[in-house]
Amino acid sequence: METNATSRRKFMGAVMLGATASTLSAFTNPILGGMTDFSHSEMNDAEAWMKTIKGEHRIVYDGSYPHKGFPIIWNWAYYLSNNEMGSPDDDVTAMTVLRHDAIPFALHDDLWEKYPLGEMFHVKTADGTPYDRNPYYEPQEGDFPLPMIQGIKDMQGRGAMFCVCNLALNVYSGAVAQQMGKDPNEVYEEWKAAVLPGIQIVPSGVWALGRAQEEGCGYIFAGNTI
Repeated sequence: METNATSRRKFMGAVMLGATASTLSAFTNPILGGMTDFSHSEMNDAEAWMKTIKGEHRIVYDGSYPHKGFPIIWNWAYYLSNNEMGSPDDDVTAMTVLRHDAIPFALHDDLWEKYPLGEMFHVKTADGTPYDRNPYYEPQEGDFPLPMIQGIKDMQGRGAMFCVCNLALNVYSGAVAQQMGKDPNEVYEEWKAAVLPGIQIVPSGVWALGRAQEEGCGYIFAGNTI
């Protein structure tokens, strides 16, 4: 017998299949016409956050897709390799910009379970089961391909920076709200409130990528190849 949770996963998977296939058309949908803009104070916060980039060695990773956690893995690898070359963490900044289909990595486990995000964004365990939690904030055994790889929370403690695209939060939460018959602004605020501690909301991921490079960061696409 199909459980309520299974039914919800199937429904939300269908919702996001349509949403990801028509993300660009979402911008012209009247339901999403009232997307919440960045406030003046939020813009100031994002600008000030960018100014905290430190050290001689600076990189920004473009995390536009889940890629089995590589937007986080490469962040960790940058610190590892610079440490091996004699540079301490204080002289290193790796920033990961979570945008487009990688935004769920910025969100709390509760939201992953409620909607669920693992099904929506095709983030699955090794056996193909969609995650019902954020696997890369505080990873558990088996989430990463190697046990020594650190998740977002641990990397933040080392000075790594993570941000999430407000535009993508608006579009995806709005698409879900439309399909579920909910108020887009209410769903957006729920998603925004689920952003994890220390992860900065920025007006858009491409804005963050541009600003980081203006602050001296090199650019790397955070795909899943070496």
